[in-house]
Amino acid sequence: MGGDGVLSKQDNEIVCRVGPDTQMGNLMREYWLPALLSSELPHPDSDPVRVMLLGERLIAFRDTQGQVGLLASNCPHRGASLFFGRNEESGLRCVYHGWKFDSSGVCVDMPNEPAESDFRTKVKAVAYPCHERGGIVWTYMGPRPVPPELPDLEPNNLGEKSIASAVQRDCNYLQALEGDIDTSHFSFLHFGHAQAETAKPGTFQYFQLKHRAPKYSVLDTDYGVTYGAYRPADDGRLYWRIAHFLFPCFTMIPTGVLGDQILVRAWVPMDDSHTMFYSMQLRPEVASQFATEAQLNRSRNAVYTPMLPDTSDWYGRFRLEARAGNDYRIHRQAQRSKKDFTGIAGIHTQDQAITESMGTINDRTTEHLGTSDAMVIRVRRRLLDAARALAETRTLPISVDHPEVYRQRSGGVILAEDADWIKSTEELRKAYVAHPELDLTLAAF
Repeated sequence: MGGDGVLSKQDNEIVCRVGPDTQMGNLMREYWLPALLSSELPHPDSDPVRVMLLGERLIAFRDTQGQVGLLASNCPHRGASLFFGRNEESGLRCVYHGWKFDSSGVCVDMPNEPAESDFRTKVKAVAYPCHERGGIVWTYMGPRPVPPELPDLEPNNLGEKSIASAVQRDCNYLQALEGDIDTSHFSFLHFGHAQAETAKPGTFQYFQLKHRAPKYSVLDTDYGVTYGAYRPADDGRLYWRIAHFLFPCFTMIPTGVLGDQILVRAWVPMDDSHTMFYSMQLRPEVASQFATEAQLNRSRNAVYTPMLPDTSDWYGRFRLEARAGNDYRIHRQAQRSKKDFTGIAGIHTQDQAITESMGTINDRTTEHLGTSDAMVIRVRRRLLDAARALAETRTLPISVDHPEVYRQRSGGVILAEDADWIKSTEELRKAYVAHPELDLTLAAF
């Protein structure tokens, strides 16, 4: 990577390619990753689901006992797709010759072989261990016989109080993820049409619109990278937006009040050119000891983007109705009249339109990065260094075996101009801590 942060062709290949036996793919496989939503397998013996993950074609199913299995798509006998299998009596049975596999890939029945044969014990389907938490089916695709612990992500670790959603994006995971760690675009892509005088004075939005060019402080951490983007606020203070990148593909964005916001996002590579975006947060109708009423109201009032009906093909899950084929329903008159900066409705759709417009894999050799790209540059470096360290010395980031480092929160805060932002926000950045003293109106729109 060049001194200005622009990736070489080789580096861009390393960070973007995630299939089997690629450097970044191998790094991803050292972590538990979201594979699908629990709701996609609604009950025992429900229909199998095609899942594309890290360039591998997999079949997910929930067995009679409720355990989720994630098997390679092709039956190890003659290669027929297990998607057409019968999900019955604690296993998935291939309809070609009746071979049946349990959720761990063990062949439990081989009815076309002699009863006295032990051939069944010598055949095993490729299977990845699964664990459900907070509405997500997590899977581990790595080399360890005993996987590490799941990352301790607060909004995914509150039992029935957690909820998850998913949206597919037709581009490489990294350019989708980089949108989350690029704080300056918020004042343009999402609120370029708004002026400071239209916002409530003293709020976060007011300071963002008044000062659209923040300065940055970026630091490496045990979990990945954190940044503080700061702007002038009233009375000689600074407004900080503090957010995180967490290995290997998680982000915590700074949209709420630091100490109050409980949210994590995952940008999971389906393959090199498709990404499944997962959002994990508190269930809106359930109060918890960590939630505030304002937090729950924000979730209840969320505007969800219209989706296409799911189909059963490899890329048929969680697709936006507004997409490249219809130019994301752009409304040029709204754009011309300055009612909306982009003419594209919805923050999520705006992000999706821009990141997909770069192409499936952005050519980062042609970029011209500025000071506002400090976090993007640092995250690329961390990913490259981690992937190379694993390939060359089998060294892993500390976060693989220390799930506690993920106990973070992100958000906005106003600090004295001379305050040390890391020390001053230490308690507010801790997960699982209630802060009833916070003024949540600061994040009002």
